[in-house]
Amino acid sequence: MPIKNHILNSLIMKLKIITSLVTLMLLSSCEIFDIHPYDGKIEGEKHLNRKNIEKIEQSTKGKDKIRFAVISDTQRWFDEFKDEVKSINSQTDIDFVIHCGDITDFGLTKEFDWQQSYLKKLKVPFVVVLGNHDCIGNGREIYKTMFGSEDFSFIAGNTRFLCLDTNTLEYDFTKPIPNFAFIAGFWDDHNSKNTVIVVHAEPFSDEFKNGSEDIFQQYLHKLNNPLFCLSGHGHKTKANDIFDDGLIYYQITCAKYRQYYIFTIDNDHYNYETIDF
Repeated sequence: MPIKNHILNSLIMKLKIITSLVTLMLLSSCEIFDIHPYDGKIEGEKHLNRKNIEKIEQSTKGKDKIRFAVISDTQRWFDEFKDEVKSINSQTDIDFVIHCGDITDFGLTKEFDWQQSYLKKLKVPFVVVLGNHDCIGNGREIYKTMFGSEDFSFIAGNTRFLCLDTNTLEYDFTKPIPNFAFIAGFWDDHNSKNTVIVVHAEPFSDEFKNGSEDIFQQYLHKLNNPLFCLSGHGHKTKANDIFDDGLIYYQITCAKYRQYYIFTIDNDHYNYETIDF
């Protein structure tokens, strides 16, 4: 056989071997290659808000007094978030936890998975509101897969918790933000005595500044005995009567500054404390 033909056949054989190996790798394991960071293929559980709401409503049914923790903006402070979970678990009388959003920094699939793993270490049920950082990339769709709808509600004891998407900057005006029709659906609520409103960004913040703030507040006052509003986003702990009408907005800081709220609702009255951890 001529030398040139021998070399050519040898190269062809090596190429076939390499092609077979690559094909085998592709077929045997998809994990060899990195996936797109916004692919939405979450590793943890799905529909977590719905599952946890069932637990909250069942465990607090008929109770006049409920206690719950409020946290927010845990996105990049993983060590602090772990400590926050430990602190909440050390409380002996908490019924559930509300997370006011921004569990991710860039809406990445891995960020959602990591944060879920920390949340699931809580000894009590939890719900998570959609934050503006959670909307980045394909984050909103990942949130919906992992947690559920952007607007949702549940009842704990005799209080309705109305959780709303107020991330107005994250939409291109293709849907109304806030969802006024959703809010109005609870004006004639016969299943609760009080209402607590939960948002990520409070009115007139950089995220919720679209000219509908006054209308939003009017809608809230038509709910059953609106007790107070909860928010995150501002990375600062503060209480503010934004509209000077008695309905207080309680904003909780980010995990970095190591604080969270504990609220107690007893019949139609409430009190709260700020916990340092």
